[in-house]
Amino acid sequence: MDIDAWVWWLIGAAALGIGLVITAMPELGMLAVGAIAAAVIDGLGGDAVFQVAVFAVVSVALIAVVRPIAARHSAQRPQLATGIEALKGRQAVVLERVDASGGRIKLAGEVWSARPLNGELAYDVGQEVDVVDIDGATAIIM
Repeated sequence: MDIDAWVWWLIGAAALGIGLVITAMPELGMLAVGAIAAAVIDGLGGDAVFQVAVFAVVSVALIAVVRPIAARHSAQRPQLATGIEALKGRQAVVLERVDASGGRIKLAGEVWSARPLNGELAYDVGQEVDVVDIDGATAIIM
């Protein structure tokens, strides 16, 4: 029983796909796509040298094109800020006078302890302030 080359290419692609799942290395997935392309070439009647060339060209092209795009996307900050990051930059209303010793603000519907960014400043009740940072459970305002 003689197994066609395209079957071996698909077995190789499956092995690379399993390696991708186990190691989470996207390059293995790109090599698997190259192996599938080589299997297609064999199915269309291409010789062994052409199959290897197609495998190499498709794999290298995917790695050269897709990898930089994926790296650029993974380096970007998420567009949806959550938790403390979502509170930074929002406006709040002073509920109790805020000075260097503290105070209270209403931020995103919740009451927060607050202190001014500049310890020499004070904010009176009803004044709108901007949240610059969150330090533990205390909002830093200006």
